[in-house]
Amino acid sequence: MQIVCRICRKKTTWEENPYRPFCSERCKMIDLGAWASEDYRIEGKKEEEEDEGELDD
Repeated sequence: MQIVCRICRKKTTWEENPYRPFCSERCKMIDLGAWASEDYRIEGKKEEEEDEGELDD
């Protein structure tokens, strides 16, 4: 099965690729760096908002 790398858009084979869903270690590390620098975010309440509710108890 052919897939498209989420970073560079290069086509690669899924079954034989140890870096899937990316095409290479480079693209895998670029994605990890984006998470580490908070370029990607999962929506939700901010920590301060959650902490305020806990103090009311």
